[in-house]
Amino acid sequence: MPIKTGGISNIASENLRIIKNRQPLPAVSFYPLPLTSIKPRGWLRRQLRIQADGVTGKLDEFWKDLDANSGWLGGTGEDWERGPYYMDGLVPLAYLLDDPKLIAKANKWVGWTLSNQRADGSIGPVKNDAWWARMIMMKVLIQHYEATGDKRVIPLMSKYADYHLAKAKEKPLNEWAKYRWGDEVLGLLWLYNRTGDAKLLDLARVLHDQGFDWRGFYEDFKFTEKTTSEMLGLNKELSNNTEVALSVHGVNNGMALKTEAVWSQLSKDEADRAASLMMLEKLDRYHGLPNGLFSGDEHLAGTNPSQGVETCAVVETMYSLEQLIALTGNPKLADKLEKIAFNALPGAFTGDMSAHQYDQQPNQIRSDKAKRQWSTNGDESNVFGFEPWFGCCTANQHQGFPKFAANLWMATGDDGIAAIAYAPSEVKTFIKNKVPVSITEETEYPFRGDIKMTVNPNKPIEFPLVLHIPAWADGTTVKINAANQTGIKTGDFYRINRRWKAGDKVEINFPLKTRTTNWHNDSVAVERGPLIFSLRIGENVSVMKAKMNNPAPPEAADYEIKATTPWNYGLVMPNGGIEKSIEIINKPVGDFPFTAQGAPVELRVKARRVPQWKEEMNSAGTLPLSPVKSDEKTETVTLIPYGSAKLRITAFPFILDK
Repeated sequence: MPIKTGGISNIASENLRIIKNRQPLPAVSFYPLPLTSIKPRGWLRRQLRIQADGVTGKLDEFWKDLDANSGWLGGTGEDWERGPYYMDGLVPLAYLLDDPKLIAKANKWVGWTLSNQRADGSIGPVKNDAWWARMIMMKVLIQHYEATGDKRVIPLMSKYADYHLAKAKEKPLNEWAKYRWGDEVLGLLWLYNRTGDAKLLDLARVLHDQGFDWRGFYEDFKFTEKTTSEMLGLNKELSNNTEVALSVHGVNNGMALKTEAVWSQLSKDEADRAASLMMLEKLDRYHGLPNGLFSGDEHLAGTNPSQGVETCAVVETMYSLEQLIALTGNPKLADKLEKIAFNALPGAFTGDMSAHQYDQQPNQIRSDKAKRQWSTNGDESNVFGFEPWFGCCTANQHQGFPKFAANLWMATGDDGIAAIAYAPSEVKTFIKNKVPVSITEETEYPFRGDIKMTVNPNKPIEFPLVLHIPAWADGTTVKINAANQTGIKTGDFYRINRRWKAGDKVEINFPLKTRTTNWHNDSVAVERGPLIFSLRIGENVSVMKAKMNNPAPPEAADYEIKATTPWNYGLVMPNGGIEKSIEIINKPVGDFPFTAQGAPVELRVKARRVPQWKEEMNSAGTLPLSPVKSDEKTETVTLIPYGSAKLRITAFPFILDK
């Protein structure tokens, strides 16, 4: 029955309980909270509202792949991954915002699957029975259940798992499902923790045996440079997918980051658990980019910051990191999650989220349809538009911000609450599944470093509050009811064990010091807190003909962006480093912080033009090896957050100041 005391109104029902691993699965570091436990506030809620008012809230009203004829609504239209992809972002967005219109849409989409399971247990469109799309649907059903408590979900998922187990031998995993098998295992373990059905673990073992060996692939990792179509055995139209190509596909690798750690819960092999971290380390070493991602345009493409990152890879890597943080408790992964969420994610969209890129570049001097140095992608990939190059990102882009908001907080294994990442929010949960507690978080992080939390348990109760302290946050202070705390270490989780009472205050200050990091050809990037900063380049935006049938609705516009100011600057590096010479200008955090005009922080730095650094193949050319020489005059240039800059230079050559 509803609990309405201590300022909390919630339902202590099965779908809202924190359910830990049951034997033989081992305990893990953190447990994700049910979807409706966390609600965004402040700038993050506004960002989700922008998304809801933009393409996400209207996509099914004008895109033929998601119209009423969709195979996932019982029609004869598109019947593979696009319906489930859309639901995977629509469902959490709808319930995080408590938006009646979006909830009705989500219920329509999910409702067809729940009402149309066949007698043999199969689900989804009849004419396309690919395993992969149903793996996505498992994730959708889990979120729907946690938001609604719909009693049809667990029986349907159980019956579907029985069906898959029965069919697994005659119809083994192939193509996309073979490389994305970890997504289904994740759902099977979620279901096992609620039913105890050992057959679910049997199916997980079958999927492991049929799936791609990601651990072995990375233990003998051979793809340490940019890949090409010829190397991967692809034809010019990319109409086929070789096994080699699928193994180095950017999105497959983003999804795969969690796979071995998820599997380790069954294998009990520490090497499997460690394999996920090994994969991330090698991707960063050989293909890492300043925005927190690894290159993949469409396949792994090296460390040149003019290479691209697919939007699907952004959101899927975030989802993998959210799962990995829970499984491993590794604070470095929380740093990585924040960096991607606050930089690469908004960097993929226009400020109003009406358009996205298939491939974003950390060094991006134009956005248009033009031949570029992609590993395998086509000429449209860099356009901000409705369906640039391929529609997978049009369907899959929606999960990034909602799932980040839904994973800001997690439960600890010893019945506490952990702040995994920071943004304005409110969490409502139950300590030991009995005592209601809420925590409100007031902050303008990542643009500011101050965070204020108010803890409100229903009654005084002892539990640990765990705070993520980023590795960059030297000098962090934590106060409880104005009293300074001790023993704070950067790059760690800070545990506060105490008896909490209503109104207790937690104040955190992260000093946002500027720093430089090193990248391709000894270039440098400027970072401050979790934000990375990019050169503000003047933008001339024009509307292109939309890819879909004309006349296209405004939500389906494609945009060409040309630079109106120079881009080929090197940063002047004084003795003692650039950090001390940077001027910081804070501005209000407005309604559209991820636009050049609305950027809440600006950095003013000294720079000089580098004439030898020229455009190549419609991109910023290969970075000259630093330090570089320049006889040009010294200028003051402005850097803004990466996500606010739609044209940008992020990795700069540097010039030693004599």
